Amino acid sequence: MGCFFGTLKSESFYREGTLSMAELTTVIDDYIHYYNHDWMSLNFKRLNSVAYRTQLEQAV
Repeated sequence: MGCFFGTLKSESFYREGTLSMAELTTVIDDYIHYYNHDWMSLNFKRLNSVAYRTQLEQAV
């Protein structure tokens, strides 16, 4: 989880600069969607988070 927030800050906040609350909410929502659906992890056998969880649920 710590890696998630560190990556969120480095890839979103530091690149965007000063944001309004509405812009910040949009950036966070977009990043969470990216992290869950597009970002692939070696720890998850090169699957995104949603695909990995789906695979685990089907195995049970």
